Amino acid sequence: MEDKDFDVIIIGGSYAGLSAGMALGRSLRNTLIIDDGKPCNIQTPQSHNFLTHDGSTPAEISSIAKEQVLKYGTVQFKDGLVTGIVKDSGRFEVETKHGEKFGARKIILATGIKDIKPDIPGFEECWGISVLHCPYCHGYEVRDEVTGVLATGDVAYEFTRMIHHWTKKLTLFTDGPSEMSAEQQQKFKEKNITIVEDRIKEIHHENGYIQELIFKNGKRKPLKALYAQINIEQNLDVSGIIACELAEHGVVKIDSAHKTSVEGIFACGDSVTLMRSVATAVAHGNMTGAIVNKELIEEDF
Repeated sequence: MEDKDFDVIIIGGSYAGLSAGMALGRSLRNTLIIDDGKPCNIQTPQSHNFLTHDGSTPAEISSIAKEQVLKYGTVQFKDGLVTGIVKDSGRFEVETKHGEKFGARKIILATGIKDIKPDIPGFEECWGISVLHCPYCHGYEVRDEVTGVLATGDVAYEFTRMIHHWTKKLTLFTDGPSEMSAEQQQKFKEKNITIVEDRIKEIHHENGYIQELIFKNGKRKPLKALYAQINIEQNLDVSGIIACELAEHGVVKIDSAHKTSVEGIFACGDSVTLMRSVATAVAHGNMTGAIVNKELIEEDF
């Protein structure tokens, strides 16, 4: 008979969730991981900057991680989409889309985020392949290549300045007014960084690999890679479902112990930081699992 009551329920079974699950499994905690199988890096060809797995596919890393976590007999994995979390008398009831209900003393949110992509044809198909969010994850592979940055204002200045370290063949595309100060524009001129304010019509690509930007005025710009700063939202509406407070940029607000604004609920991984990488998520999850176990020990001792 399937267990319905756990010490901890982890919502989200990607890198952070699985890492938390391993820490809890090794701590003898009866743990359930619930995941809907839709990681944000699902079409990324390779994962980088993670020791022992540099160049592996995201799916390979997840598969190995899941196999290792589930070797611990106290950890279970459930395919499903969480739609409700209710707190009653210090315990939690988690409900899935199919009406299944599970109880737990503690909750870990590792649900990650959803990228809000601009309405530019070709952007979706290239996201994570040649339209990139992080130079630490992908910058080495496109170093010194003809590269663009898609952003505006202060974000454009800071992000382009960062990418300039990896390639000097760099153009900023603002898809409209740049919203940059005169001083920022002058600095880019000194660094030979062109600012293009033309409206983008589409991204021409081959199987997700960008070939060129096509503008509404008919101009074209060949590119090897395009970095983009886009908005995000939580995969799980945590502020609506369980009233967890959000911080700047829409990440879940946590303290130094990874606690959210709701007592008994913790969060880790992409849900809580804009520093999105496999290594960061694994580290967050490992620490959160240990913190949750420690709190359970203190409550029971």
